[in-house]
Amino acid sequence: MDPLQEIHLELFTDYFQFYIQDEQVEGDLGEDWTEEAVDRLLATTTGIIGVGTMRNMDAPVSLMLFASEPVLAARDDIGQVNECDLEITSEKAVIAGCTDYFPDAQRITLPNGIYRARIYYSNLDKISEDGLDGEDYYEVHLWLTNEKQATTVLIARNHSREG
Repeated sequence: MDPLQEIHLELFTDYFQFYIQDEQVEGDLGEDWTEEAVDRLLATTTGIIGVGTMRNMDAPVSLMLFASEPVLAARDDIGQVNECDLEITSEKAVIAGCTDYFPDAQRITLPNGIYRARIYYSNLDKISEDGLDGEDYYEVHLWLTNEKQATTVLIARNHSREG
């Protein structure tokens, strides 16, 4: 299934993270970055998703909007996959690094509702020794569900691809 819309960005992932959030939501994820959230590379609160990254430099990020739940991608470069909810009430989502200037950040228009977000973390093992360069990239798939679900780790970083 082809996405309805795609956005490809290079985000400054300062503090090893970037955000996707409802445009009107105020607040931050400071207290939501628990030890468990850091381990799964994902923190959430109402209207905000914080995606953890392996570097705190520029990293490629793609966001793809689907009409319904897409098939789970199966690629050798995928190191982790998480799913969580994102509630949109302002008809706009913002995609930004956590220290980006919010008014200038990329936006996507979305109908209000509850979206399921599937985050693919790829090439996590291809980071330079100094942690400044790498081939890691992050792909977020969104689809409207209007049904709240638990945050889930579909593929963990320490998974085995064998039998």
